[in-house]
This record gives sequence, structure tokens and C-alpha cells, in this order.
Amino acid sequence: MKIVVTLSLFLVFIFCLSQCSQSTHLEKQLTKPTSIEELGKLLFFDSLLSRGNQVSCASCHKPEFAFSDTTALSFGVDSAKGVRNTPSAMNLSSRSFHFWDGRAETLEEQASGPIENTVEMALPLSEVVRRLNKHEQYRSFFISIFGKIADKKNVVDALAAYERTLETNNSAFDNYMTEKDTMQFSAAAKRGRIIFNEKGKCFDCHFGPDFTGDQFRNIGLFNGKELNDSGRFIVTRKPTDLGKFKTPGLRNVSITGPYMHNGMHKTLKEVIDYYNEPDKFVSNSINRDSLLKKPLHLSVKEKLDLEAFLNSLTDKQFLKN
Repeated sequence: MKIVVTLSLFLVFIFCLSQCSQSTHLEKQLTKPTSIEELGKLLFFDSLLSRGNQVSCASCHKPEFAFSDTTALSFGVDSAKGVRNTPSAMNLSSRSFHFWDGRAETLEEQASGPIENTVEMALPLSEVVRRLNKHEQYRSFFISIFGKIADKKNVVDALAAYERTLETNNSAFDNYMTEKDTMQFSAAAKRGRIIFNEKGKCFDCHFGPDFTGDQFRNIGLFNGKELNDSGRFIVTRKPTDLGKFKTPGLRNVSITGPYMHNGMHKTLKEVIDYYNEPDKFVSNSINRDSLLKKPLHLSVKEKLDLEAFLNSLTDKQFLKN
């Protein structure tokens, strides 16, 4: 009898705690947005979009790290571990593909993915819509911005609109190229830029304003054994796509580690060492790109110069004074 009563009290406590949490969330005063982008920002930072109000988009896309995470694999609801590294959510407005395997072709498509993913935010979009319309403030916000209550389309439209504002173009490299400030771009970075474009072969994959060609490449991180994420192949089922992943942009790359789709490299130095001699890290890779067929033979000084160039791509807002 005592055990039954204790269990009942425990369940009542959990229920009250849950109700209190939801009530507190509902009562929290939010700043009224004046645009779709501002509404999207509210949603991006709100745990209301996850099961149990546990995590938000910003839990993994941390603003201080250029909207990336600091762990190899991020944790979602109930501390469930993800299967791929969280990429930066910045500088995506011109991208043709999203996610490491490119399964989404628009930011609107991408926005719903983490919300409904069972190990990330784990909440059906229909439930997100129900919650938002039940929430007095959000209900009025959506009516004010869209002229109607929340639905699946305008929720992802708002999130995508906010993400499109996350563009950066104020790095030492940018200001050197526009001649706005030529002093911050160091001599080492200048040498590193030449290595990036030529001996290092980086430019062959990382080109364009955001240093990505929106292509899919197999850089040697698939061997069908301990490295068994087949990447783009999961989407296309083309044998030639086995082990290929989307080439990430390099803006703010100095603060978006760990690197690679599996977060296996903690530092840029490790990344450069890998590209210099891939076989030292993975000798049995399958379908590796021909660009990485031979070692680059970069000297210690050349590696440091290349790293200096990559560091120069960091926007000034992220630099510590």
C-alpha cells in the first residue's frame, strides 16, 4: 500500500512539474517581431520546437561558434547522440544543397529536418504548429507577420528567413580583397592563399564566395568498416556517390571545429595533416577522390601558412580583442 501511494505521489509530482514547465514557457514575455526574419529568430532560439521543450536549434548551432557546435556529434532530446557533426548555419543563403548528404535543396526543406528527427528535436511539425497556435503570443505574432495563424509552411519559411540573415563578409581576407583594410591580412596568410590555390589543391573543391563549390566529394573517410557512413549514396543510390559528402564552406572555419562529417579532427592543424597524407589516417578508404591520390608534401612552414590563410576567413565579430 505504501509503495502504491509513493508511486502515485511521484507521478503527480512529475505531472505538476511538466505543467509548471509548460506554464512558465507560456508566460514568458517575448519581444514582438516586426519581420519574418525576427519571428524566425525567436523560433530558432526557442525550445518549444522540441519534445519536452528540451532543446532549440541554437542548442547545436551556437551563435558564438558561427552557429556550429563544439562537439564531434551533438546531443538532442533525452541526450540522444547524433550521427553526424553539426555544420555551421551561417552563409547558407546561396547554397544549392543542405545537410552533409545534400538531401535538402532549400533552407525551407532543411528547417524541418532537425525538428522531426527522432534524435535531434523529435517533434512532428504538426505538433509544433499546434503548440504555436496554442501559445497566445506566437499566435498573434504569426497573424501579424503572415496574416494567419501558424502552419507548417510559414513556420519553416520563418526559420529559413532568419538563417538567410546569417551572412558574413567582414574577415581579414574580405577586407584585403576589397582594399578596405590590407594590414590585417598577414604575410603568412598571403603565402597560405597561394598554397590553398595551388600546391594544397584546396581551391579545386573550396571555391566561390563562401569557399564551397556545392559539390560532393569522397575525401577518403569511408572504408565500409569503422568508417561506414556512405554519405550522398544514401540519397542517390549511385555507386559513384559512395562515401561522398557535401563540400562545406570555409568562412569562419577557425571556430567551427571539430571538422569532417564525423567530427574526427579537432583542429585545423589535424585537418591539414590529413589532407597532406590521407593514407596515414585511413589507408583502406574506398572510392577516394583522385585529387587525394598522392601526398601533398607540404612542409611544416607551408602547413602553418595554409592555416594562417584559413584563420583569415574568420569574420571580425568572432575575433577576440
